[in-house]
Amino acid sequence: MFRLEKDRYALPLSAIREVVVTPEKFSRVPRAPPSVRGIMNLRGRVVTVVELAVLLRPDQPPKGPEGPARKIVLLDRGRRELGLLVTEVDGIEAIEKVGPAPPKAPPTVKGLARLGALAVTVLEPEALDAAVAASFSNPKFQRS
Repeated sequence: MFRLEKDRYALPLSAIREVVVTPEKFSRVPRAPPSVRGIMNLRGRVVTVVELAVLLRPDQPPKGPEGPARKIVLLDRGRRELGLLVTEVDGIEAIEKVGPAPPKAPPTVKGLARLGALAVTVLEPEALDAAVAASFSNPKFQRS
């Protein structure tokens, strides 16, 4: 489980490789969509880092703190590296039942769950990966 500002989200543990501390800066990616913060080198691997709040809610700018206090959740995507920039990681929790997603929810949302008194949005890792790939195919960010 992790947070984007005050909202709580979850991903299946099998989809996560590791959690790392955010570096002081990222290498910029020219003509990248707004959700892509940049790339970073992690033990010799190039990781694309995505501002998850911008990917999930492109109409709202992120309000969270900037800088190294944030965390990066690395998805296990085989040979490709994808990091999700989040406000904080809360830990590993067993979620027994995931209800359906709301009717107008984006494909990145698998469903909703309750953990005690907390509402948790469960995300679909493959749909997140596809959303990042689709954001690069936007004509606005392609070379002329």
